[in-house]
Amino acid sequence: MIDVHALASELMAACSGGRTLATPPSRDGLDLSAAYAVEREIVRMRRSQGHHTVGVKVGYANKAMWRVLKLETLVWAHMYDHTVRYAGGNAATFSLAGTISPRIEPEIVFKMSLAPRAGTTEAAAVLEAVEWLALGFEIIDCPYTDWKYQPADFVAAGGLHVALVVGEPRPVTAASIPDIVDQLAACKVRLLKDGLLVAEGSGRNALRSPALCLGELASAMAKRDGAEPLAAGDLVSSGTLTESTPIQPGDTWTVSIEGIDLSSVALTLDSPG
Repeated sequence: MIDVHALASELMAACSGGRTLATPPSRDGLDLSAAYAVEREIVRMRRSQGHHTVGVKVGYANKAMWRVLKLETLVWAHMYDHTVRYAGGNAATFSLAGTISPRIEPEIVFKMSLAPRAGTTEAAAVLEAVEWLALGFEIIDCPYTDWKYQPADFVAAGGLHVALVVGEPRPVTAASIPDIVDQLAACKVRLLKDGLLVAEGSGRNALRSPALCLGELASAMAKRDGAEPLAAGDLVSSGTLTESTPIQPGDTWTVSIEGIDLSSVALTLDSPG
């Protein structure tokens, strides 16, 4: 049996202290049901400290990975008021203090205007519940040695979430939805480090479209016992559009996108201290 509170406390201490666990808890029998219980306990503990949840981040938004890892759907974990920031002028800085081996991921960020309906499979219908979307970066870090973990370990560790940096929002209107549907599926992203191209990706890397990823998330949450459904005002980070990339202090990372009118975002990583 997994001691949910003890594991939540251990993971929070590891993440805040910049250290790794000796073994991922899946080796001791942690499954997804228990992992979500641990993640909910971390939410409870952070709320008791005065923090607020502001939405969720998505993981494993790739059906090829589902087959390999024996998943039926994507997974998710919460983001918080102290982990999400907005890039004024589409540029931001972030300190890597307390991290172990951080990585960066370019993503599409949605803000919900309504609670999305579970079971919605059409991108246009999903976008009817969206207030705006933006390009952004997620910073992730891993409390497990050598980044070796299973989906249950990912969920229990809060989806490895450290921070989300959000670029300039683009409003979603009824008139703009048809264009956005096509653009999200076809858009191309470029990830640069200090001005040099590191990786390229596509909206199709997130379940063929980040909008479809959002619909899948709503359905998955509705089926998970104990899950808090998405609500108006929540942010959703749709899953990475490229492979995650290691980062270090002194880097400046830029993500730009073609095929959809979203502003690029630049992120400079400060030295800890």
